[in-house]
Amino acid sequence: MENILFALLPIFLLISLGYFFKSIKFPNEEFWQYADKFTYYVLFPSLLVYKLSTASLDNIDGFNFVSSALIAVLMASVLLILINKFMFFFDGASFTSIYQGSVRFNTYVFLALTDAIYGDSGLVVAALLMTFLIPSLNIFCITIFSMYASSDKITFNSVLKSIIKNPLIIACLIGGGMNYFDISLFLPFEKTLSILSSAALPLGLLSVGVGLHLAHIKEVKIELFTSVFIKLALFPALILFSGISMGVGGLPLMVLVLFGAMPTASSAYILARELGGDLKLMSAIITTQTLLSIITISVILMVLEEYFV
Repeated sequence: MENILFALLPIFLLISLGYFFKSIKFPNEEFWQYADKFTYYVLFPSLLVYKLSTASLDNIDGFNFVSSALIAVLMASVLLILINKFMFFFDGASFTSIYQGSVRFNTYVFLALTDAIYGDSGLVVAALLMTFLIPSLNIFCITIFSMYASSDKITFNSVLKSIIKNPLIIACLIGGGMNYFDISLFLPFEKTLSILSSAALPLGLLSVGVGLHLAHIKEVKIELFTSVFIKLALFPALILFSGISMGVGGLPLMVLVLFGAMPTASSAYILARELGGDLKLMSAIITTQTLLSIITISVILMVLEEYFV
């Protein structure tokens, strides 16, 4: 228990520090906007290329591992649609935000926690999962927007373009391809990526804190509760059940459940803004899940280590 808490606390202290910097306007709002872009387009891709290109990918059943996550997302999607249809009757904009909050994950927190708890081996497994889940979740979420928000901004080309241009997917494919074809980086390039990688996780976590909006969670609604409960409690259970059913065990199962326990992505707010989601609700979901996840992740990982691994 102590080992898990000691691994989790620095991650959430960095997030808190980011929120503190935002509250005192240090350095300024413009700095954090550029810092977030730099992290997304340079630092995290450098981390993924470096780790994947130099890692050992042996003994990983990639098909069952990735399929377990996709099955869990599908189960959660069906459950949400049924809940909306027969129980709560959320309006379209609210439902799209609830859905994003229930299935998406914060990449920065996921990679940072995986690295802190499971090291490089876990980080490689996490990168493999991200390669397939990021495009899949984009397709799932945009499909829900097309069904419930009736946005005329959604086309097949726009979906495909958003996936192809995603720097994290590109980095995973480059790093994984280099590993598969046994291509080594020129040593000075490898050292450069290593140095850039060391800055990715702390700056990414600070950016998560900067993106929090505590004022938006004052009015607790059933929409917020629904999304928080499904993402932080039910979804990890679904992904655990799916993983065990598919024969996933050991480190991959741990990473799989950690992925399921993540708070939703900060970028969900951007998609909600572009495609007609409920912005205030989306912001409240992101903030609430991020704050509560330190407790839920601790409990989930302790139960997992005690009874399933």
